[in-house]
Amino acid sequence: MEAEHRLASGLGRITISSDAIAHIVGETARECYGVVGMTARGPVGKLLGRRERLTQGIQIARDADGDGVTIDLHVVVEYGLNLAEVASTVRNRVSYEVGRLTGLPIHTVEVHIDDVRRTA
Repeated sequence: MEAEHRLASGLGRITISSDAIAHIVGETARECYGVVGMTARGPVGKLLGRRERLTQGIQIARDADGDGVTIDLHVVVEYGLNLAEVASTVRNRVSYEVGRLTGLPIHTVEVHIDDVRRTA
């Protein structure tokens, strides 16, 4: 993950860490209907604390021309739901919330559904 993203204005500069953006993405994705969790990459995910689990499976990067943010996230979706609709909802909500809360332009949001799970 890149360390920071910058916004400049006539009043000064704002620096936002990729970790802060990843937390916004994680909170927003988990609030979306049908998302039951984020996907850990490798066996380390089970050992992470709650704060780290929120950002597992999320990658934040600058887009190719350096203007916007590219977000990749890996989720687990509830069994029986329309996967395309859940992914579309996650993509739209994450793009809106990250843009609203950071002021950064969002270039792409890639949603990867890595698993489906029945909920009890």
